[in-house]
Amino acid sequence: MNAISIVIGSICILMIAYRLYGTFMAAKVLKLNDANQTPAHAINDGKDYVPTNKWVTFGHHFAAIAAAGPLVGPILAAQFGYLPGLLWLLIGAVIGGAVHDMVVLFASMRKEGKSLSEVAKEELGPVAGFCTGLAMLFIITITMAGLSMVVLHALENNPWGTFAVGITIPIAMGVGLLYRKTGNLKLASTLGFILLMIGVFAGPSIQGTALGELLTLDTRTLGFILPIYAFFAAALPVWLLLAPRDYLSSFMKIGVFIALIIGVFIINPAIQFPAFTQFVGGGGPIMAGPVWPFISITIACGAISGFHAFVGSGTTPKMINRWSDIKAVGFGAMLVECVVGIMALIAATALQPADYFAINSSPKVFETLGMNVVHLPELAEKIGLDLEGRTGGAVTLAVGMTYIFTKIPWFSHLSSYFFQFVIMFEAVFILTAIDAGTRVSRYLIQDFFGELYKPLKRADWMPGTIFASALACFLWGYLLLSGDIGSIWALFGVSNQLMASIGLIVGATVILKIADRRWYVLTCLIPLAYLFVTVMYAGYWMIANVYLNPVNAGYSVLNAVLSVIMLVLGVVILIAALKKWIELWNAPTIRLRTKAA
Repeated sequence: MNAISIVIGSICILMIAYRLYGTFMAAKVLKLNDANQTPAHAINDGKDYVPTNKWVTFGHHFAAIAAAGPLVGPILAAQFGYLPGLLWLLIGAVIGGAVHDMVVLFASMRKEGKSLSEVAKEELGPVAGFCTGLAMLFIITITMAGLSMVVLHALENNPWGTFAVGITIPIAMGVGLLYRKTGNLKLASTLGFILLMIGVFAGPSIQGTALGELLTLDTRTLGFILPIYAFFAAALPVWLLLAPRDYLSSFMKIGVFIALIIGVFIINPAIQFPAFTQFVGGGGPIMAGPVWPFISITIACGAISGFHAFVGSGTTPKMINRWSDIKAVGFGAMLVECVVGIMALIAATALQPADYFAINSSPKVFETLGMNVVHLPELAEKIGLDLEGRTGGAVTLAVGMTYIFTKIPWFSHLSSYFFQFVIMFEAVFILTAIDAGTRVSRYLIQDFFGELYKPLKRADWMPGTIFASALACFLWGYLLLSGDIGSIWALFGVSNQLMASIGLIVGATVILKIADRRWYVLTCLIPLAYLFVTVMYAGYWMIANVYLNPVNAGYSVLNAVLSVIMLVLGVVILIAALKKWIELWNAPTIRLRTKAA
């Protein structure tokens, strides 16, 4: 198998899906109508609700949803071979992810951009609303910890990468201020991108200096810094840091993967992995479970992801300028993210399997596999960094992309620059998801605890904003400092896909209320049926075989308790939804039709 065949076939499938299925969802199922005001116009407060250019909103949404998931998930799932991951990415994205993102965004905008817990309360009743809110708090906390864990391993003892990532914060704020003052998006974008490139190429000059020593950080120090940064990102106005950072980083990410696609066409690397490895039945060094259900748990973002529901019912619905923008922002961004996941899978499987497992396993575990590395020592020397045992997926992607790019003769001497650039754009994208996720967590906390203290529900009440932001950062920061990539990523995967199930449940309810034909609800029910069963079995497997197994390295009573709570909440929400669906199905047809958005 060669990489070009995979890239061409995948892009063709996704383009056809956008043109046909995306249009069907927009025109027939959701009946999007630009004659109606969006919440961004109706509530415009200049802070959270801000009508935003479609492509800026696309950039924010894409950057926020396409964080570690489409980069790390396919890389970790390469343990099973290239074929399971490829099939799940394509099928999951078209049938599940794009539909999920579109209907969640639509459902939130129908309720003035409220969070999914508030939407669930209004659509399914107070019990389902309470359970959804509680589940979302658990899930967003675990998600933020899982995403942050990837950043820790990428920036650990890497001053060049830390400098390149850190400098993006003042650059993004400068771009936000410049655009707000001048309204010149092209100028702000160009200046911001140039400064980002300067940050990467200035990196080597700080190594060996006092600044380089200051930025040589261990994982624990980084574990304290990330929540502190996220606090300010969640509390500051959306136009100052979150939106411009997401917009700039989307250029970087799309640009890098376009370059990777071009590199693949020039080099046409062979896929070194088999279609299926010996670990499809379980017992792998990265994920202990079998290919099903864990292929759909390990690869979340890129196929279908509950984290998208937080963004789609958090920041994005408050920025949409026109209802028709939902197709490009919701459906389109998901398919572009799928391409990112496929390219990450190619970058991982283009490596020799032994090199891949040496990076993604601890040295002690790798010794038990009986494999001998092939190109890894040479790559480590060119990059100038020890690569073995750097688990988490981020380093594997950087190594894989560097390996492909440096096969082009003009770039053969730029290995270290390519590696650090990829590390920077990975970390920047993960941080954009942490930005948006922590902000969404802030909204959830304000909604949830606002039932006890009413002023907390007000988004413009500064004490409430500070309290909710600080609590959100403390919760996921604590989990980050107390786990490892194996335990956190599996917990993240199960909780994330449970959240996607909840998003599809709410979407199905809305479609039953507004659609001209009741069978349109199958657009949500088909992916929901598969995902819910998958999540329940994966959660049970992890509890029985890992979290409550004292001899397993991932033994954790806390993770077991969190998993049980989330799975029970999911079942309660589904039961509430079934009752509502029966009620809607039995209602007279004329009462089911409401004004389209």
